[in-house]
Amino acid sequence: MVNYICLFIVSLILFFLGGWSIPITDPTESVYTLTAKEMLAAGDWLSPRIYGDFWYDKPIMFYWELLTAYKVFGVNEFASRFFPAVFAMLGLFLTYFFGAKLYNKKVGFAAAIMLATSLEYWYLSHAVITDMTLLVMFSLTLITFYFGYRAGRPQLYLISFAASGVAVITKGPIGFFLPGLIILIFLVWQGDLKHLLKLFRLKNFLLLIAIVAVWYLPMTLIHGVEFIENFLGVHNFLRSTVSEYPKTDVWYYYALITAIGFFPWSVPLIVAAVKKFFRRAELFIEEGRLPTFDVPERFLIVWAATVIIFFQLCATKYVTYTLPAMIPIAIFVARYFVNRWKVFIGLAGASLIIYPLLLFTVALPLAEDNSARREAQIISKLIDDKTCVVSHGKEYSGSLVFYTGEKIYRLETKENFDKVKPQKLSWTSKNVMPFMLFDDLPADKTIIAVVSVDYEKNFLDNAAGKWKIIGEVPKGELEAFAEKFFYGKEQRKLKNKIYRREIK
Repeated sequence: MVNYICLFIVSLILFFLGGWSIPITDPTESVYTLTAKEMLAAGDWLSPRIYGDFWYDKPIMFYWELLTAYKVFGVNEFASRFFPAVFAMLGLFLTYFFGAKLYNKKVGFAAAIMLATSLEYWYLSHAVITDMTLLVMFSLTLITFYFGYRAGRPQLYLISFAASGVAVITKGPIGFFLPGLIILIFLVWQGDLKHLLKLFRLKNFLLLIAIVAVWYLPMTLIHGVEFIENFLGVHNFLRSTVSEYPKTDVWYYYALITAIGFFPWSVPLIVAAVKKFFRRAELFIEEGRLPTFDVPERFLIVWAATVIIFFQLCATKYVTYTLPAMIPIAIFVARYFVNRWKVFIGLAGASLIIYPLLLFTVALPLAEDNSARREAQIISKLIDDKTCVVSHGKEYSGSLVFYTGEKIYRLETKENFDKVKPQKLSWTSKNVMPFMLFDDLPADKTIIAVVSVDYEKNFLDNAAGKWKIIGEVPKGELEAFAEKFFYGKEQRKLKNKIYRREIK
């Protein structure tokens, strides 16, 4: 009980602290929060919608979390970040429980603390995205399978399939397929494929199907082919086969992300791993013996390696995809640190001090720079029934819509609109925001334009009429420092300018 209380306190410090002050950021967080906000306004808890249209990017589970939080706490930053923090805390409890059962309480506690104080986990505990929910359900699927397998208790497989069902309504088919692949590879290594007959029983599948059907069935019946094409076609098949960001599609991407994401624990771990590799290589040369692994080690290795390799083979790569590999990694390496307790206490203690400082000195300013909260504060008081609001820049800001509650058009030239307009089975299908061409700016309304300074010249070259600057939003100090560091000189000091054109 003492260990659980300690983990609860650590969670309050690392995951919940400051959640009320971090603004909603673009491009990802604003999509989730704005979708939930529109669902709440429409009184529709089934069909995700954004910018007035139905939206098939992700399943329903995370939206239910946001809707619940908005009903309880109101539509604000704290409510948006509440459930990611809750599931991050549950992830710690799950890690401690599993590590203690596999080895002992000291290993379980060390693994949970390592997880809590790793850079990626800390970051994602504050992020308004689906990954923490997926992590918990994904891990619960595998952990209950392992306990059922080792203890000869097939009734635990019902929990495993139920958790997998929730993972499927959180992230999609990957919530069943990837844990299933991990279990299959583990059983192959065990030489126990016949155990699949005990696992894949009818009642287990019926429970899984019942949970999945709660959302997928009515969505298919209501929205039909459009839902299937967009959800399965674009957001699952296309994501796996065509890279959304080709620059990240490199062979070493997730090896690098894993090392960075597991910081600071990856630093001594890499050194220890190199030493161990050479010791085992020397043993193999001298005695011809390959390293052996016990059953818990096999399961942890298969779990972590399969997640990392699978997503490395997928075309589209995101920093968050390999989060489900962090629990087995933490447990696997915790045994190294429990034998070096002073190192563990030092790193853990330093992290508990440094992360709250980073939250307010680094994370908060960076979030502010990637949010339109300041722009919204300027224009909200200027908008009336005779005002049309547009934005012009490289990216459309969903957070500007979230904070203003107004319909905001993405202003484009005819030439660029033809490139970015939504098309089926293409990444442009995600561009569901309202568009407006420069030639279509209404003459009978006051126009307020939020313009990125990098696109200011293009805006003034194409926007007819007399425009007046009514507001300027500067870049944050951290963003200016980063530009000076990477480019050798500070770029434009402004982030956005706000223009107004009066009714002609």
